Amino acid sequence: MDARAWDERYAASELVWAAGPNQFVEQECTGLTPGEALDLACGEGRNAIWLARQGWRVVASDFSQVALDKGRALAGDLPVTWRCEDATTWVPAAEGATFDLAVLAYLQLPPAERAAAVRHAYGALATGGTLLVVAHDSSNLAEGTGGPQDPTVLYTAGDVLADLGDASYDVVRAERVAREVTGDDGHGGEDTRTAWDCLVRVVRRG
Repeated sequence: MDARAWDERYAASELVWAAGPNQFVEQECTGLTPGEALDLACGEGRNAIWLARQGWRVVASDFSQVALDKGRALAGDLPVTWRCEDATTWVPAAEGATFDLAVLAYLQLPPAERAAAVRHAYGALATGGTLLVVAHDSSNLAEGTGGPQDPTVLYTAGDVLADLGDASYDVVRAERVAREVTGDDGHGGEDTRTAWDCLVRVVRRG
């Protein structure tokens, strides 16, 4: 999908995604010392806004201007800078930008484009900075629920580490994680199903 298609999707409803942060972003970033954060492919900014409320100064980017406008309205006076950029082509480091945290949450792309975005996010980190990637895991298609049904845009923690190539980093977590999803069971009630995500958290070495 291109930016125009996402603009249309974001314009069609009040919020496409939940207002609160992703559970794994909240879990992994709680306890980190706030500094400069980058949220690539931020959508409507739910993670960026949560980070700003924790004391981070955030640059939030997405290629959908409609999503960014919605995020800006939700953020109000919080310290978030909104940038209309494509995560696969924008290189923050080329602008001299360095961050203490870079987040890529549910950016589901084919391998070459995904690898570019991962490398751009990692390259924007200062020494000691954290890269956090959360995405629908490849195993979710057969073993989980929801998420994209195209296997070419699903990936694993191992794929993310491979995307980083010979970069120097320490792995904090690189694994498959379960996310419980509650929905209509078709009989007037609710049921809980398990979705599988990949989670990678690494710290850049000097």
